[in-house]
Parts: sequence; C-alpha cells; structure tokens
Amino acid sequence: MNSNASFTRRAALVVAIAAAAWSPLPPARAADATDAPEQLRVGFQKGSINLVLLKQRATLEQRLPRTKVSWVEFPAGPQLLEALAVGGIDIGATGDTPPVFAQAAGKALLYVGAEPPKPDASAILVKPDSPIRTLADLKGRKVALQKGSSAHFLLVRALEKAQLPWSDIQTVYLPPADARAAFEKGAIDAWVIWDPYYAAAEIAGNTRVLATSRGLTNNNSVYLAAPAFARQHGETLRQVFTALTEADAWAQANRSEAAQRVAEFTGLSLATVHRVLARRPASPVGPVTPQIVADQQRVADAFTALQLIPARINVADAVWAGAATRVAQQAQASNR
Repeated sequence: MNSNASFTRRAALVVAIAAAAWSPLPPARAADATDAPEQLRVGFQKGSINLVLLKQRATLEQRLPRTKVSWVEFPAGPQLLEALAVGGIDIGATGDTPPVFAQAAGKALLYVGAEPPKPDASAILVKPDSPIRTLADLKGRKVALQKGSSAHFLLVRALEKAQLPWSDIQTVYLPPADARAAFEKGAIDAWVIWDPYYAAAEIAGNTRVLATSRGLTNNNSVYLAAPAFARQHGETLRQVFTALTEADAWAQANRSEAAQRVAEFTGLSLATVHRVLARRPASPVGPVTPQIVADQQRVADAFTALQLIPARINVADAVWAGAATRVAQQAQASNR
C-alpha cells in the first residue's frame, strides 16, 4: 500500500473517532440527571444563525428541562471568548481567528464543534468611487477591522495574495459598529467585515466589494466551550449540537420564516437577513475534524509569522476530542 493511501485510511479513522465523540442523538432523548448542568450560559452573535434560531424558538430550554439556559450576545468573537475565559459563559460560536488569539494568550478553551466553511460571508469593502481597485491598491491605506476576528485573517491572506507586507497598510482596530461609522464618514479607506454586518452595509448601499474570503480563507465557524464544562457535560453538549443541527435543517426548509424570525429577534432588516441566508450554506454542526484543526493551525502559524501572537501554538492541544487528536498526530508522524 502506498503512503498516500495509508494516510488517507488513517485520516478516515481519525474522523470516525472524532464523530463518535458525539454523534447526533434522537430528538426525544434528554441529557440524564447526572450530566445535565444546573445552568448553561450560551454566548452568541447576530450572525450565529443556528444559535439565534435556537434561542428564538426556545428549543434548548425544551430539550434540557433540568437546566436553566441563559443567553449573552456579543458584537464579535474576541469579546465572546474573553467572557468564556473568565467564566461568564459556558459555550459559544466564533469565526476562525478568535480562538487562535485566545489560545495564544493562555486562555482556557476547547474546540468542541464546527460548521462547514462560509467563504462568501466575509469581505473587504471600499466605497464605490474609491481608487482602490485591486488588493495591491491597499498599500498605504487605512483599513479597519476587529482585532483578533476572522476579518483579521482575511486581511492577512489578502495582503499575502497582493504580495504586500503587513507594514504596508495602516490598521485601524475597531469593533463592527464603530468601523461602519468610520467607513461611512470616510475616516478609513477599507473595511474588513463579516455577516450580518457585511450584508447590512451592502443593503444600505454606498459600498463595493473588493474581495471576499473565497479563495483566501475557508472562514470556518467553530464552537468553543470552557474545558471544565466540556469534560463534565459531554452529553449536554451533544444535545446542544443535535438541536443546532435540527435548527439548521429547519432554516434550510423554511427560509422565509427563518428570515422573519431572525430579523424580528436581532433587529436586522429582513432584506439583510435574506442576504445572509442566501450565501450561507447548509450548516449542520459536526465534530472538529483533522481538516478543521489543520485550517486553524494555518491561521495560528500566519499570525505567529507576523509576530501578531507571542509564540507558536499547537491548535490540537485545545481540541475536545483528545483521542482523535492523538490518532491524527500519530498518522502524520508516521508519514514524516
């Protein structure tokens, strides 16, 4: 057997083991009394469609009747993971970059799940009449983004493609609302942002898309949990993931109603939500596969190379399915 075929089979074994860590459960089954926590604090963002629908429909409260479920909204992933690190929430969802910065800062977290990539859901925006026509034209320009967000990695990759060093641009670190205000006032030249803020800016007009994540990053969506919570309440997490996957399936089959519910809950315009859903693929929640770990490691290594995080991290150390991680490492080591 050649080495490539051997590695492929071992990689398939890794995925199978990871999936076994928490396969979807029958809808009627609830976490038993020994696993169900007294409370479950969930962090979410307006763009976390599955979580928004779960909250709006009170599905989790029905599925976990012994648990008090509370919800905390955040403007972006870095703020969400800061709350996770200090014990303010138990689980939440972010893009690819926030957990890299958090892990590099020594914050306690575990990757516990992931959704499929969403490469069309982030973009670099400029004004319609801007002289910036190519990524290379960003040289010397003021570019706003949320530090440590998925937009941060998108900009890193965009500059790599344009063969521009990071020092060739003027980064302006702003949360989404402040960045939009600066963009509209003309105080910055470009804005790197994700949905639903990206969609809202498009719908409002006076923007032009310079580039999206497609071809630059996978723009993964990942679920993170406090380590103690994940280790003590694995069955509860499986229930959460099953409920999230059911919410996604419902949204795919009932697009108009889903858009209406998300709009009513978030305060976003219906047109904005429809734009978000139109470029959002089916997003069931699955295990953290070796591919996700590899993607995340590339994000981490890029920021290490730019000295934007203090030292190289090993993403696999922060993955909940420890057994699957070890098998993956052994498979890679045998092919070196």
